Amino acid sequence: MKRILVIDDDARLREHYRQLLKLEGYEVVEARNGREGVERARKETPDLVLCDITMPEMNGHRVLETLRSEPRLAHVPFVFLTGWSEAEDIRTGMNLGADDYLTKPVVPEELVTAIRARLRRAELSAAAPGRKAQRGGEAKPEELESLGLTPREAEVLFWVARGKTNDEIATVLGIGLTTVKKHLESTYSKLGVENRTTAAAMALEHLG
Repeated sequence: MKRILVIDDDARLREHYRQLLKLEGYEVVEARNGREGVERARKETPDLVLCDITMPEMNGHRVLETLRSEPRLAHVPFVFLTGWSEAEDIRTGMNLGADDYLTKPVVPEELVTAIRARLRRAELSAAAPGRKAQRGGEAKPEELESLGLTPREAEVLFWVARGKTNDEIATVLGIGLTTVKKHLESTYSKLGVENRTTAAAMALEHLG
């Protein structure tokens, strides 16, 4: 049974997530704030962390930084929960190494799908340690520059490969939607592909 750590200062939301995830067969561990969340993570070693950003004691960004600095917890999938108005927080969190973010109010199906995808990705990474060790840790956008892409094109393609929409990529990178589309057009041309799906597949293969 996979263990999910839910960190949120809203008791009502924690209960909602707990009930939903238990129905899906997950063990759920709860924390009321960031500091408590770090303590629970150290004690329980979760398979995935679901974390709010704005919290007392320690915000979500600091939680992520702390866990990423500890070897035993550094590669635990980390998903942020964020409000619509927190675009800057989203960019900061993803740049710190978050695996994904979900916008509140979270649709149950989206939450379950995101968790399954991140757990599956973690399993695949664990099954292929050689490639991961060879590149020195988690995949990074700059690895895609060797495909002949500019740093920004590599960033855009990186998030495409992680299943993000153009709107979401624009938010994460802090650029306009039109700019995202232009980078994608250029990327498709350089890679010799015609669509998003093929480009994403090529990126995932390159990243291992």
